[in-house]
Amino acid sequence: MLQDRLPAIDWGYASEGSPAQWTDVEAMLLGSVERELVGVDVRELPRLRFVQRVYTGMDGVPFERFPAGVRFAGNVGGYAPFVAEHAVALALAAARELPRAHALVAAGQLRPSPVQRLLWKRTAVILGYGEIGRAIAARLGGFETRIVGLNRSGRAVPGCSEMFAASRLAEAVREGDFVFDARPLTRATQGTIDDSVLAAMKPNAVFINVGRAGTVREESLFRHLKRHPDFRAALDVWWHEDFASGRLDNRYPFADLPNVVGTPHSAGSGPDVETYVLERAVANLARFFEGEEPRYVIDRAEYERP
Repeated sequence: MLQDRLPAIDWGYASEGSPAQWTDVEAMLLGSVERELVGVDVRELPRLRFVQRVYTGMDGVPFERFPAGVRFAGNVGGYAPFVAEHAVALALAAARELPRAHALVAAGQLRPSPVQRLLWKRTAVILGYGEIGRAIAARLGGFETRIVGLNRSGRAVPGCSEMFAASRLAEAVREGDFVFDARPLTRATQGTIDDSVLAAMKPNAVFINVGRAGTVREESLFRHLKRHPDFRAALDVWWHEDFASGRLDNRYPFADLPNVVGTPHSAGSGPDVETYVLERAVANLARFFEGEEPRYVIDRAEYERP
């Protein structure tokens, strides 16, 4: 992709070079700092000005390892079609009680069938009405779902019957039969789904999280699920994920609860995903080299540890 999109730009793999050869490096296409920049002091690269991340989220990036003037862009929207599809699948699995229904079939039982809920003509609140949020809303259109959104400003956008500012989170979630969390994890969103916000949700709401687990207080959600058996949670993201070992460790046994459906942070997986994701990342990297303003440049202060 780099050869096709930027034929005049010299490039190489970090694993095949050494810092002494990187003095001319102006930009990086980066996935994981820990895996890809082992033993490298990036602060010694005098010409580095831009880092394009392959992934969407910027939480966990060790910005302190980079010079203060380096700009970063997430691959915003790179996973949106796939995460949105998975979000709707999780919502349906929880609402239609698919795990419980499968257990009946496995036991050879026809009745009593699980009590099911509908997406049809219900209200969905989408927290984080960005690329993923819009993609979720588009997929809910076939269910004639009323869409309520939440974004930073509260400015209205097409397709939403109502939009709330981030400061009105508790008001927004009151509206939802289904509440989708697709927000990034920043200093402003961390732990904002707490006891008070969960209490503001309908007692039989379905909460779907395909954003970041850290936007939710782990103990608060577990306690709420235990106390409200009609409440449902459908989660793809978790608080203690170790991708290096492939392990998922939770402080609370969410998987044992009958009102939880979970998947192992796999919403962005599927055939042809990698090609789509890399094409978008390389296209934004090309904007940098072609003298255009890259899209989705972040404010590092929103993510850096205080």
